[in-house]
Amino acid sequence: MTDRIREFLRRRQDDGPCLVVDLDVVRDNYNAFARALPDSRVFYAVKANPAPEVLRLLASLGSCFDSASVAEIEMVLAAGAAPDRISYGNTIKKERDIARAYALGVRLFAVDCKAEVEKVARAAPAARVFCRILCDGAGAEWPLSRKFGCEPAMAADVLEHAHRLGLNAYGISFHVGSQQRNQHAWDRALAQAAAVFRECGERGINLSMVNLGGGFPTKYLKNVPAVKTYGTAIFRALRKHFGNRIPETIIEPGRGMVGNAGVIETEVVLVSRKSEEDEVRWVYLDIGKFGGLAETMDESIRYPIRTPRDGGETAPCIIAGPTCDSADVLYEKVPYLLPVSLEIGDRLLIEGTGAYTATYSSVAFNGFPPLKTYHI
Repeated sequence: MTDRIREFLRRRQDDGPCLVVDLDVVRDNYNAFARALPDSRVFYAVKANPAPEVLRLLASLGSCFDSASVAEIEMVLAAGAAPDRISYGNTIKKERDIARAYALGVRLFAVDCKAEVEKVARAAPAARVFCRILCDGAGAEWPLSRKFGCEPAMAADVLEHAHRLGLNAYGISFHVGSQQRNQHAWDRALAQAAAVFRECGERGINLSMVNLGGGFPTKYLKNVPAVKTYGTAIFRALRKHFGNRIPETIIEPGRGMVGNAGVIETEVVLVSRKSEEDEVRWVYLDIGKFGGLAETMDESIRYPIRTPRDGGETAPCIIAGPTCDSADVLYEKVPYLLPVSLEIGDRLLIEGTGAYTATYSSVAFNGFPPLKTYHI
């Protein structure tokens, strides 16, 4: 919570839940990443928060962009970034979308199998490609599945296939898992990347780049290491596995860039119990999983929640959203401690919500409008 957000909410007319993002915090975060890894190019993960205000700010600061779709590429171009500052980082792309991105000037594409390589070779001749390898994501609060990436042992074959089809076999990428609190998580992935570099070199293919991915966390209920700590650990791992021949590197911060810049204001709709003997209250808010808090799935992300009654006695609560869907429960396995005096109509602040909220918000599910967003 910043003074700017606090003042904005004080003046705001009530009109349902909203997200407020302080762009000064985004600017500070970008500068912190640039200082922590000065030899790495920053490719902001657009999917975290694609608001035009965020994209324009980052473009003006010199950021590059990791895009997951043609629509995101077009948004980045509209924000003022040149196409040579854009990566099409999704490994699952329609061939016509690859062709569209290529026509827009994009020349950097992610792959993780030979079939994807063949699509890129047909639709984006001579483009640069990097192969994503699987990473277990141990230590991440939002671990990634096996949906993206190939086994490291397969990566050299994928890149050799790209080379033979006239593409520029450019490098390797990986992702250590979102909200990664272990600054040493990059070590094992870099060891695997270095092995692929050596294997490709033996085949006469000289790779140039390692995409270190995202995973840089924002602070929720638990403290997280500073960005500088991650930078130091990653540089040491690069030296350890690549020696004096450190490749080009890029990073893809998303949550770490915008997460702590945003606050959601929400209203308590109902406080109830399921029986007279029930010690745990149900607290229903006017925002839930379908309104932007999808990352409470499996209670993986536990947001800090502030109330106007903080400081008094607390008791465990189950927190749920307003929709007529039984899946719209935020915290139940581990009930959340909230003030006993909490009442219907109280306004709560959900902090650390600048990333992966507005873009997860559904369009009129149960008739509720998408999450209103303000960037100040």
